[in-house]
Amino acid sequence: MLRLQDTMTGEKRPLETQEENLAKVYICGPTVYDYAHLGHARCFIVYDVLVRHLRASGMAVEYVRNITDVNDKILGRAIENGETPTELAERMTEAFWEDMKRLRNLKPDTEPKVSEHIDGIVSMIETLIEKEHAYEADGDVYFAVRSMEGYGKLSRRQLDDNEAGASGRLDEEHAKRKKDPADFALWKGNPEDEWGWQSPWGYGRPGWHIECSVMSTQHLGETLDLHGGGLDLVFPHHENEIAQSECATGCTFSNHWMHNGFVEVNKEKMGKSLGNFFTARELFEKHEPEGIRLWTMTVHYRSPLNLDWEEGETPADNRFPSLEEAERRVAYLYATRERLGAIPPKRLIDGGEPPADKLSGFPAALKAALDDDLNMPKGLAAMQEFLKEVNELCDRAQGKKGRVAKKAIAAAHAGFVALDAELGLGGQDPSAFLTRVRDRRAKAAGVLPADVEQKIADRVAARQNKDFEAADAIRNELAAKGVELHDGPEGTTWTMG
Repeated sequence: MLRLQDTMTGEKRPLETQEENLAKVYICGPTVYDYAHLGHARCFIVYDVLVRHLRASGMAVEYVRNITDVNDKILGRAIENGETPTELAERMTEAFWEDMKRLRNLKPDTEPKVSEHIDGIVSMIETLIEKEHAYEADGDVYFAVRSMEGYGKLSRRQLDDNEAGASGRLDEEHAKRKKDPADFALWKGNPEDEWGWQSPWGYGRPGWHIECSVMSTQHLGETLDLHGGGLDLVFPHHENEIAQSECATGCTFSNHWMHNGFVEVNKEKMGKSLGNFFTARELFEKHEPEGIRLWTMTVHYRSPLNLDWEEGETPADNRFPSLEEAERRVAYLYATRERLGAIPPKRLIDGGEPPADKLSGFPAALKAALDDDLNMPKGLAAMQEFLKEVNELCDRAQGKKGRVAKKAIAAAHAGFVALDAELGLGGQDPSAFLTRVRDRRAKAAGVLPADVEQKIADRVAARQNKDFEAADAIRNELAAKGVELHDGPEGTTWTMG
């Protein structure tokens, strides 16, 4: 059974769903004013693995992740760019979807947008006013935090410790309208020549927090099985979602709360002001997205994830050793899969010894690791043992008069299926992946693939003419450029060291 750390209770406990074999999962999505950054990549990979694991375990999942396409940051950036907020939001939403696809994240079942739920937002605000949990003030509407007993239960914050202005839209004029400094905006009035919508309180835009209360309950019902997001959302966003939702519906908002840790760069918080901020697609130019995916799994999802950065003279010279290592691990995975697929049928036999435990037992070991609070580092450790066993199996099959049992090969293939289903790793075409990695590394080293292929042809000709000195000279020349040659029954291939 899957056990997850619950932010509300502070304990690791079973994920218990309201309906048998159905998990209703809501994850806070991006605010689409810019490209997805590395923190977004980590966050959404974590919840992608959660959904994959639930489904691989036989549970149906209703996976909802919103798109915040109404926000002051969008308006500000659109003005800077000379485009409308809607144009910017649509463009960045498409870019976000592209980035998530490249990271091999599954598409959620539903991706509601704030702009498509304004009527529902107005309706919930009206309910909160009617129940005396909210009040109108000169075109704004605020939630009265002291009207809710137990406010602060998720973040364990005392109400008097709360800071006002989390939305970034609070000025002295607006502060005077609030009955309590801790009250937060549900609706903010603005001039009609600005981006906004008509409401019972005048023209304006919804506050930050109300959107997710409306979208989650509209698509999954009044009580969620699990709500997740980044650690930075515990307060104020998720705390305020609880307040709005539970005061509006009278029901528990979510039965389980899950939060992932931050991404750091050289042990410092990542941020544009610090000059250590990277978008996902910036890193895609230097590293395979699937390598970045594996890198996010190398520490527990609740812990900080550090990116090693060696700054170069220009951005093109930047190096990220931890991503390089992660890409090597993924390349090893695909090379192993390719070797397995290349074993000739004549090398397979019926009967034989049972598959090794680390081979046949890998799917169960991976499941056990993920059942324990989504322990991806432990799952990756089991993967390495599995890949080692598969390579030893390939060695035996490719040896002189080598033979391996069909059931061992079947167990190896089943392991790769589980790896893709659970972690989203290893599901691409091995040859295409390895060629892409090789060619990008070659380009970075100033090596042209066409030149290497010509040198290989020259070496083949030299060997055919028994000019082994010339053949060795070509190999050494290529090796000096980082090119490694691999001779096999089907000819010579090459990789970058």
